Amino acid sequence: MPPDASAAPRRRRANPLQSTRVQSMLLLAALLGAWEGAVRFFNVPKHLVPPFSDVAVALWRGLATSPMAKDGFWYHGGVTLAEILLGFGIGSGIGLAIGIVVSQMPRLEALLGPYVSALQSVPKVAVAPIIVVWLGFGIGSKVVIICLLTFFPVLVTAIAGFKAVDADRIDLLRSLSATRWQIFRKAKFPSALPFIFAGLNMAAAFSVVGAVVGEFVGAQAGLGVLILQMEAQADSGGSFAVCIVLSVIGIALSALLRKLQQRALHWMPADSSQRTVSV
Repeated sequence: MPPDASAAPRRRRANPLQSTRVQSMLLLAALLGAWEGAVRFFNVPKHLVPPFSDVAVALWRGLATSPMAKDGFWYHGGVTLAEILLGFGIGSGIGLAIGIVVSQMPRLEALLGPYVSALQSVPKVAVAPIIVVWLGFGIGSKVVIICLLTFFPVLVTAIAGFKAVDADRIDLLRSLSATRWQIFRKAKFPSALPFIFAGLNMAAAFSVVGAVVGEFVGAQAGLGVLILQMEAQADSGGSFAVCIVLSVIGIALSALLRKLQQRALHWMPADSSQRTVSV
């Protein structure tokens, strides 16, 4: 005789409030509500801090325009996004390539170390006007500024990662007559990947900052130019809306890197693949 179905223990339904994503959305809603209420309750001037409702209206107007409209978010956002992707790709690629070469040549690392430290300590924001004078107001100057900001995090973390490889693994491969390329491919590069992705995550944040700084110094289009135009018109709500668009670009780039990291480090535990590096 089949057992009574009603006697079987019922599974508890998962509480949606226990989801981290739901809690994050509720926290965001609470912060935005507090922002709106505080600005209106204390009568803060709109040119200082606008209520969030004004920011939402400005964001809607900017996104509702035609993609090629010179006063909309799509056109300027596309220019800034192109600068970010080009600068991030070139700067990170060069930093990783030099990090690989330097890690294989200890004497070269000792030779270039002081110069890397000296160049890394130079404030890139101070160099940005000079680069704009050299290369003009086009996209090239912004790409170079982003390259300077993204190059050093990837270079430093890559070198640290290649140094952190377990020496016993290298000795084991050498005992099996492995070549230098095989040692690099089987031991050094996989061990350095968590460090490299940590540098890439830092470089992604710096790339957004570099694009805006370059556009502040001198540009013909971009979200930084749009912020300057809105500040000249005392449109603080529009300026905040552009900052939200920049934040979304940064979040999307970081999410893409996390996906690549999960695919590249699928063989590692989740807590190990999320390693952070201080530089």
